[in-house]
This record gives sequence, C-alpha cells and structure tokens, in this order.
Amino acid sequence: MSERPRLVRTIAEVRQSVHEARRQGRQVALVPTMGYLHEGHLALVERARQEADCVVVSIFVNPLQFGPREDFASYPRDLDRDLDLLRRQGMADVVFAPSVEEMYPRPIRTEVSLPALSDRLCGRSRPGHFTGVATVVSKLFHIVQPDVACFGQKDGQQLAIIQRMVADLNFPVRIVGVPTVREPDGLAKSSRNVYLTPEEREHAVVLYRTLSWAKDAILAGERRADAIRQGMRDRIAADPVARLDYAEVVSMPDLEPVERVEGDIMLAVAAYFGKARLIDNFQFHVDP
Repeated sequence: MSERPRLVRTIAEVRQSVHEARRQGRQVALVPTMGYLHEGHLALVERARQEADCVVVSIFVNPLQFGPREDFASYPRDLDRDLDLLRRQGMADVVFAPSVEEMYPRPIRTEVSLPALSDRLCGRSRPGHFTGVATVVSKLFHIVQPDVACFGQKDGQQLAIIQRMVADLNFPVRIVGVPTVREPDGLAKSSRNVYLTPEEREHAVVLYRTLSWAKDAILAGERRADAIRQGMRDRIAADPVARLDYAEVVSMPDLEPVERVEGDIMLAVAAYFGKARLIDNFQFHVDP
C-alpha cells in the first residue's frame, strides 16, 4: 500500500491521479496553498475530506501574485515539513507541488482579472496581486477539475474574488469558505507570522482586538460605518509597532464600502509589523 499523500510534480501526474479517483466514483476536493502549512491549512484539508473522498492539496508559491518589491524570494518554503504534517494528519490523498516552469513553461499571456473587486482593500497596496491569484486558481481548476475547493475566510477578499470568478465563468466547482484558525490570543494563523520578532508577535494581536472592538460596538447598536472605521484605524494607529495599511467596513460579497452597517458585512484590517504584512477580518450578518 502506497504512503499517503502521494507527491506529484507534473500536471500529467496530478491529472492521472484525479482520473483514477474518478474511475473509482470518488468526488475530488482541491485545497490550493502556497505551502509552509499551519493549522489553518490543515483545517482546510479536514473540511475538504468532509466534502469529498479524494483530497488534492496543491503547494505552489505563485510568482504572479507577488509584486516586484514583495517577498516571493524569501517566502517560507519547506516541502518536507509540509508533507510530514499532511502524512501525520492522514487526510490528503495527493500533493501537487509543481515547479514554476511546470506551471508557466512560457511567458503567460492570459490573465483572469476582476478589477471591480480587486482595486480595494489589499488590492490598493498590492496592485496586480489578485489578478495573479485568480489566474493561478483558474489554472489549478482546469488542471485538477475538482468538484469542490476549500479556501480560508481569513483571506476574505480572495474568497469573494474566487467565488465571483467561479460564478461569472461557470466553473463546475463548489467553493467552500472555512473559518479562520487562531492562536489562543486571537492572532490569525498565517505563514507570514514566521517573520515576526517576539516583540512584533506580541503587538500583532492588535488586529484581532480591533476587530473584536468593532464587532462589539456593532452588536451594541452602532450602525455608522464611518465611526467603526475611524475607531478601528485609531486603535491600530495607536499601537507603537503596527503600521496601518487599512481598516474598512464593506458589504459582502461585493466588497463595497458601506455608510450604514447592515446586512452581510466584513470588517477588514491590514497592518505591517516589521517586514510582515498581516491581514484579518470578521464576517457576519447585521440586522437593520
């Protein structure tokens, strides 16, 4: 009996693995990742296993979604560690870990772009990022052809963009959003947390505390979005280590800034702690 998960490096190999699963009548779930896995990724794999009986985890640090001054070269990579975590969890069947040359054997001339959803929040400080994300996810959907794909709610804007891409382009794949996994003090699990110094790690929890303050204010009756935005900005700006990127209140799933807090909303924050740029959000429904 072969050890699970099976590591494949080429498009042909992963397609063959999926073909074999389908021949056995199995449903296929995809968990796209950039590797350096943590408990948040493992939660995606666990949910994928609940949704389907063949789970493919992709591990690919996608150069298209990194800007020229971002951390593509230094982004943490450790495939052996990732495989060990997945083996110990025992829920993934296939790990697809292609090279950049396998995914992009020639300069890519095709892009998938959703500018109306990408030009705000993280897209303001990371131009081109979500075009890179949508393009690589589109490629992965075509390569693997999953029945279901699981994405973390921590990347709330990304999740909204993928859901809209799937709807607009009629991908036959169901998208499942999985709740954010957090440290005991509330900090969202992230591969980029490895960049934090001990002091920065201590201060990074201001993002979670700010979101918690905002949600509590809303549940207590505050409906003025500007008051919530300003309160979030003030709290992050007051931290001596954090450097605010944004603090927003937007509607879901269209990511439009709101004047009045009601309906399905997302509280979204981003800030720099040293060289680490961290994001977080709360998504919930607010009665009028």
